[in-house]
Amino acid sequence: MKLPIYLYGSEVLREQAAEADMDKKEEISALVADMEETLASADGCGLAAPQVGVSKRVIIVDGRELVDTYPYLKDFKRVMINPVVTEESGETADYSEGCLSVPGIYAEVRRPAKIKVEYFNEKFEKVAEEFDKFACRMVQHELDHLDGKMFVDRVAPIRRKMISKKLTNISRGKVSARYKTKLD
Repeated sequence: MKLPIYLYGSEVLREQAAEADMDKKEEISALVADMEETLASADGCGLAAPQVGVSKRVIIVDGRELVDTYPYLKDFKRVMINPVVTEESGETADYSEGCLSVPGIYAEVRRPAKIKVEYFNEKFEKVAEEFDKFACRMVQHELDHLDGKMFVDRVAPIRRKMISKKLTNISRGKVSARYKTKLD
């Protein structure tokens, strides 16, 4: 089922998400299926459960549509349940980021260039994986949502000032998106 994507200004996007209860596999699987459908319909490359109003530690990243720009993402799709960053590099990288919860705004964000993450996949198997390049960027962006952070919190102060009016408009529902949105 396609779910509405919560917009900047919604309280759920600022909460520390709770761990998904691994004893409720059917519930988690249903959430993942809904998130996958929602992500596909919104043409995004990542989605965190808080973005669909569920304050649980579940994310999806899917770079397969970006293969023309990033050929190494040809088969890159991950479902991560209760992910934990176990290591991050001291080296950083800057990329322009956008977000389904902040339609129409893009900004350069500096993040670690490599990270290691432990998580459970959609089969509830424990996985430890290292990410770099744009895959690393997508994972970190979605992980931020689980901690109540958004990419606009990480932009340079001058850029933040430049986009503040747009952010205010989004938080008031004055925005259009090609997908269903919601503001709580």
